[in-house]
Amino acid sequence: MTNIDHKKVVSFSNVSKSYRRPGLFKSLEIPALRGLSLDLERGEIAGLLGLNGAGKTTIMKLMTGLLFPDAGSISIFGLSPSDVNTKKRIGFLPELPYFYPYSTAAEALLYYAGLSGLKGAEARSRVDAIIEKVGLKPHAAKKAAEFSKGMMQRLGVAQAIVHDPELLILDEPVSGLDPLAIHEIRNLISDFNGSNRTVFLSSHSISELEKVSDRVFILVQGRLAKTVARAEWENVKGGLEEIFVNAVKTPVTGDSYPA
Repeated sequence: MTNIDHKKVVSFSNVSKSYRRPGLFKSLEIPALRGLSLDLERGEIAGLLGLNGAGKTTIMKLMTGLLFPDAGSISIFGLSPSDVNTKKRIGFLPELPYFYPYSTAAEALLYYAGLSGLKGAEARSRVDAIIEKVGLKPHAAKKAAEFSKGMMQRLGVAQAIVHDPELLILDEPVSGLDPLAIHEIRNLISDFNGSNRTVFLSSHSISELEKVSDRVFILVQGRLAKTVARAEWENVKGGLEEIFVNAVKTPVTGDSYPA
């Protein structure tokens, strides 16, 4: 589907992460990830699929340096996720993108372009091009408070790609969107990936992951239950949904899943 050169862009090695919550007498540790290992290759679109609470958002926050692992190691382009040189090469769309309500689309994108080191005429030229690419040109002067859910999501994608990153991380990019907006976001993902850049996205929509992904990682209770290639789900009756349901129903034993 895409031009994959098999060079590792992201590597998780035996990563564990827990959250602490206050208890009656002592804090409780809630495991989010348990010994997770996975790799992303340059030029691929990789999907992340799991039930609520499986650890999908935790993975993305670890990749962007917003969280740190309790155990194991993570490298992005061979560097730490918290390295400033790593951050310049990553674009991130959170599940619920937020923009200052009284800034226009153009103002918001100029701000994010500036954070990435783009200045002056170069920044304005890049912002103009991205606004057109995501279909917001007629709304560039509107304030974010006036935006619909679909327009806000397009603006979120725009801020994630305004600095032309090599790795794009999308957390539920089509959540709550109408069919036309979903189609447009899907085209944006494919267009971005067309320049041999890497996309990593989570979604509850199995059909969307089937349409855009080269591989899908199935996450169950913080563990990697299965990695599925496109050729595999295309040759299974019921497709990716059948594979996912079987993976979720497989009992968890110890720290690993049966092969």
